[in-house]
Amino acid sequence: MTKVAMIVRSTFYTSRGGDTIQVMQTASHLAAHGIAVDIKLTSETIDYSSYHLLHFFNITRPADILFHIRKAGIPFFVSTILVDYSEYDKYHRKGIAGMLFRFLTADGIEYLKTISRWMLGRDRLISTEYLWKGQRKTIQEILQHAAMLLPNSHSEYRRLIQQYNCGTGHVVVPNGVDTGLFSFNNKIEKDPSLVLCVARIEGIKNQVNLIRALNNTSFNLIIIGAASINQSSYYQICREMASSNIRFIEHLPQEELVGYYQKAKVHVLPSWFETTGLSSLEAAAMGCNIVVSDKGDAREYFGTDAIYCDPASPGSIYSTIEKAASLPNNGLLLKKIQQHYSWEQATIRTMEAYKLVKNN
Repeated sequence: MTKVAMIVRSTFYTSRGGDTIQVMQTASHLAAHGIAVDIKLTSETIDYSSYHLLHFFNITRPADILFHIRKAGIPFFVSTILVDYSEYDKYHRKGIAGMLFRFLTADGIEYLKTISRWMLGRDRLISTEYLWKGQRKTIQEILQHAAMLLPNSHSEYRRLIQQYNCGTGHVVVPNGVDTGLFSFNNKIEKDPSLVLCVARIEGIKNQVNLIRALNNTSFNLIIIGAASINQSSYYQICREMASSNIRFIEHLPQEELVGYYQKAKVHVLPSWFETTGLSSLEAAAMGCNIVVSDKGDAREYFGTDAIYCDPASPGSIYSTIEKAASLPNNGLLLKKIQQHYSWEQATIRTMEAYKLVKNN
């Protein structure tokens, strides 16, 4: 039996995000196919000899990966999840950090954020080598030595090539949804005035401009998600500026999201960047019309079946939501999600990658 250690960020459970769902769903489906998976925090001590393969996530947190590949000496895979935070950090982040970030490269910004989290005690820095090697060189070394890269889209892999001159082999493993859980009932009527935004509350998700767009309108907006542990001030700004037609609900388990997706006509994620946006996929599987920005890789998933907004413009966000609310449910998108973007499909692609490396 193949044994895999999936090694994840130290805040994997305390600050849940899309990667939390991706890892847990992939691990569960791999187990159903006879592959034993242990999920390990990067800060844990790991007996590498117990595993045939290591599987890492989030190339933008390379210090977590570097420490383990130095010690393990066994093949490793990286689900890259290459998020580009730089547009938000350079041009829309407030305060001293925002002013400083304007003068730094994207890799320089991520390096500084990593060091800051460590110094403030909000994260563990387990690789001292990262301190002098830096963000860019660490990422390039990891990409060069990986057995295989598992980006979420062809678009993401093209960005890896462009940013890091990467030539490592890859298998595209698309994000997915739990199609058994997120199953749309077309007999239940949608509420055209109900708009959802399911996402962690943080600057890159752009809830501030969403609130500006829908404040004191005829739409009822429900924002479902926990505040990012590093952006509590952003969360407070969102709460203070929201009018009475906007509700906040803390993070919910996926089972409890079903009812909200079922009722809402529109789901909106006006992010400054998304590799996909898992909640957009889930909402589409539940018959919602979706509004997203095209900054990132979303077009590869949704094509012409989403409505695209300009995240910098509350007017654009409002007009696209208004359009989405007036359209019939997109049955073509729902069918596409069911056929191509399930966790079972993602797991099959992951296993293909594992086999390619084991057979070489």
